[in-house]
Amino acid sequence: MAEPILAGVAESDLGETPDRNWLDNAAIATVRALEDAGCQLAEVDGVAVAGGDDYMPALVLSEYLDLDEPSFLEGTEIGGSSFEHFCGHVRDAMARDEADVVVVAYGSTSKTGPGRDQSLEETHPIDGFVRPTGLFRPPGAYAMAARRHMHEYGTTEEQLAEVAVATREWASMNPKAAQREPITVDDVLESREIAEPFNLLDCCLVSDGGGAVVLVSEEKAAELGVPEIGVAGVASTSTHRQDISEMPDMTTTGAAVTGPKAFDQAGITHDDVDVAEIYDSFTYTALVTLEDLGFCEKGDGGEFVSGGTTAPGGELPMNTQGGGLSYCHPGHFGIFVLIEAARQLRGDYEGDRQVDDAEVAVAHGTGGLLSSSSTVVLRRES
Repeated sequence: MAEPILAGVAESDLGETPDRNWLDNAAIATVRALEDAGCQLAEVDGVAVAGGDDYMPALVLSEYLDLDEPSFLEGTEIGGSSFEHFCGHVRDAMARDEADVVVVAYGSTSKTGPGRDQSLEETHPIDGFVRPTGLFRPPGAYAMAARRHMHEYGTTEEQLAEVAVATREWASMNPKAAQREPITVDDVLESREIAEPFNLLDCCLVSDGGGAVVLVSEEKAAELGVPEIGVAGVASTSTHRQDISEMPDMTTTGAAVTGPKAFDQAGITHDDVDVAEIYDSFTYTALVTLEDLGFCEKGDGGEFVSGGTTAPGGELPMNTQGGGLSYCHPGHFGIFVLIEAARQLRGDYEGDRQVDDAEVAVAHGTGGLLSSSSTVVLRRES
């Protein structure tokens, strides 16, 4: 099957955008990504959108951009893994010659928008069973999962903190990152407690902003003359919805299913991976995902991330833009892991921020409360 080519990527302005709504941020990111790809808006024949504050956001963005009857529309909402999930649907549509240029976009005003104070307990009637327990979500739910991992495998708070420290090292080289000051393990442990075992620096940022990627057919990529960053493998799954008590095993996420499938499709092994962009809503999210993707044995994640394994110069460079912990987190961070993976494979950076000779990247999204998982393998063709 032909591989879609990730031809263009971009963010909107990040941080605080009080004069914009989700649609503005998604549209700005879309236009910038098209410029990055060398495409015209009139060439877009497919749109995929998750999140947003409107009903049917893919239709809303299409109308806002004045697209002429796009042939491919996708709005499946599975949280932060939606965008990786979309890559598989785009691949299938392009194999059927139903689309040539597809924009995958997201926009949010999580920090300054009107919905910033809404809690997850207000989103579905079943969540009323959770509210009386006083569970603070999402931090409390992720904290329960992290605590279970600590109980079963001896993972420590210091090891979780290593994820935040390494991520901040990458962020220090990114002028777009919200937090760039270096931190230590002690800084993480001494930051304000949020939900045991998480302290403030174990938790992702809250940001406004948007992101977009442009996927094109191989024929269109040749016409544009862009680097061929192909979607070599993609897989998605879910384990539950929003009630963490329904998760079959709090120490194993859907990445244990999607990782092997995506790797097999791409025909790669873990030794082939040059850079990993992993959703890091919390330090535990990244740690358990690394385990489930198979970069280390189950239960060894704490030891694996210790000593700078994922930091600049480490064995497995991870979240090289600073991740959701230090760069930005407008709610659905999965779009940003695709953006950074593409930039690393294109060799966009200079100095220590650029992973040398990167040819294969893994981009993984997580949605809900460890609820959905989607893995994409991207490969730079010579």
